[in-house]
This record gives sequence, C-alpha cells and structure tokens, in this order.
Amino acid sequence: MSVLLLRLAGPLQAWGSAARFTRRTTENAPTKSGVLGLLAAAQGRARDADLSDLAALEFGVRIDQPGVRLRDFQTAHHADSGKAMPLSERFYLADAVFVAGVAGDPSLLHTLYEALLEPVFLPYLGRRSCPPAQPVTISEPLNTTLEAALREAAWEASARHRKRYANSWRNGHGSHQGPPQLELLLDCPADETPDTTLRDLPLSFDPRHRQYGLRGIRGTQTTPPPSSPPAPSSPPPFHDPTTVLLPAAPRTT
Repeated sequence: MSVLLLRLAGPLQAWGSAARFTRRTTENAPTKSGVLGLLAAAQGRARDADLSDLAALEFGVRIDQPGVRLRDFQTAHHADSGKAMPLSERFYLADAVFVAGVAGDPSLLHTLYEALLEPVFLPYLGRRSCPPAQPVTISEPLNTTLEAALREAAWEASARHRKRYANSWRNGHGSHQGPPQLELLLDCPADETPDTTLRDLPLSFDPRHRQYGLRGIRGTQTTPPPSSPPAPSSPPPFHDPTTVLLPAAPRTT
C-alpha cells in the first residue's frame, strides 16, 4: 500500500458536508469528498466521471493548526433581472493547517501526485474562493500505512502557532499540558464501531444529482514526531496557485 500526503493550508478553508438553502457550514477538518474533489480536479476529471477508484481510497487527516471559525454574510443580485437574492450565511475556517492523506494502489497514487504538480483545474480548499497558501504536495507517495504516515509527518503548523503553544505550555496558561496533541481522524474499518459518521463519501459529483454516502470515522491523537523541523523564522517560499492558469512561455530556438 502507498500513501499520498497533502498539505492543506490557506487563509480560509471551508469543508462542508451539508448545506441547507442559504446556510453553508464547514466541518472542523477536511472532508473526504472535499479532498477527493481536489484530486479529481487536478486530474481534470469531468463532474459526471466515475469516482469509484477515488472513493475506494482510505482517507485520514491530522489537525496541525485548528484555526478559528468565521461567519460571513453574502448578498447577490440576479444577473438578468437585478433582483436581490436571499442573504447567504457562510462559515469558514481561518488560519487552519491540516495534513490529509489517501492510501491505496501505488500506481493510482503516483498518477494523483503527478496531477497535483501540474493540475488541470486550480486546486482549492473546499470552496473556489479558498486557494491554498502553500504547495499541496508534501512528498512523493510513501510505502507505509496511512496512520503511520500521518503520525510521522512533520508538524506543518505555522511558526506563530508553535510559538504561541510553546509559551502557553511553558507559562502554565490555558489547556496546554505537556507536548502538543494533534487530532487524527481516520476511516473506520468496517468491522469496528465508528466514533462518528459523516455523509462525505462521494458517489457522484454530477451537479444534476450529487450523491454522497455515509463514512465511519474513528478519532485518536498523536504528538508531532521528534524529527519535526523547528518552526521557521522566515515566511514560506512564495506560492501562487494561479500560475497554472498562465499560458506557457513561447519557446525560443
């Protein structure tokens, strides 16, 4: 089995598993449907394409930096009539960082990794208005189990978040007692009782009839591995995900 890890970091993220009319919520961590949608978009799959190979992948996520929840109110007007549309209430996660992983067939994961390096469609973190702030890829697929990969991956939290945690721990303030505990959310095996369930298993992204199945989730915790690099003192390298939309420079002879 191979594992492909993804870094999901951005100013805003929104991972909704349910939407009711004008209210658009977000879960506290990336959903399987959202991450698989990102991978399908990178490959350039049509919305009515078969998703069975992606849906069969094992999925998990580690919450490296929980972020904070924001609520936004949006207004819109009909393009033709100019009539005001109903007020829309949307929720986002701000300043959050996650490490997500999918596990399965090595050849499929290598194809997905290459697609992320040169995506057909722009990757986004749950909604089109939420581009990633850093490259999504962390490394080539790994030969290990999903849980082991998530436990051993370097802590991707920002320098500011690590410093704030360290100061709180050192000064005895807040709820931080001992090393940081990072939450892991993993697919629950069929023969085990899940801690919770979520309707985020994509069966079809066809806008005419989107379909999602229930997925069992088990939760656990881990600490960042000792090999995690220290928090960087300088900002990460410049990253502009929209560069994939620019036309290729003409070749010179």
